[in-house]
Amino acid sequence: MTTALAPMLSARLSLTPRTTLAGLLDGAWWPRSRDLTLEIPPLVDALAGHFGRITRVTVNPARWPVVPHKVAVAGHTVHVGWFTEQDPDKMILLSYAVGRCDLLVVPPDTEPAAAARLMASAAVPGSVLAAGVLMSDEAATGRRMRDARSGENAWETDGGAARPPLRHAIVGARMIPVPGSRRR
Repeated sequence: MTTALAPMLSARLSLTPRTTLAGLLDGAWWPRSRDLTLEIPPLVDALAGHFGRITRVTVNPARWPVVPHKVAVAGHTVHVGWFTEQDPDKMILLSYAVGRCDLLVVPPDTEPAAAARLMASAAVPGSVLAAGVLMSDEAATGRRMRDARSGENAWETDGGAARPPLRHAIVGARMIPVPGSRRR
């Protein structure tokens, strides 16, 4: 029996540029699902050039339905652990070469515009904002944007933005009376 493996998609990742400014996060990752067995291999492959060989990953199990103990990645095994004390919106990756990489985990079902804002915010050099703070700030931004859109829609449906009908046809700079109207 042969099983066809789905092609591995590249990781959606935004990393902090290399600077001397140390922040709380090294970037952000936007997985396509909540399946760590499928999501860890492309992430580890994408990080290999920046952080070397990733050997361990830790997550908070609140955001992941299943946390496997080990995940096979091209040529080696990544050990996966979990800590309920860890920020649920953060993943910690450990490597022999660089040490530690902390990433904001953008939920898979996040709207693309919100994900882009989160990924950009997490990659700011020297940022002291924690993963949970970035997520709550984005939730507030999303609420404000929805409220603004709903206010615009209400304005439009209540007739607030419609122009009043013209009483006279305008031609150039002259007013031409509408037939049947009397001029005083």
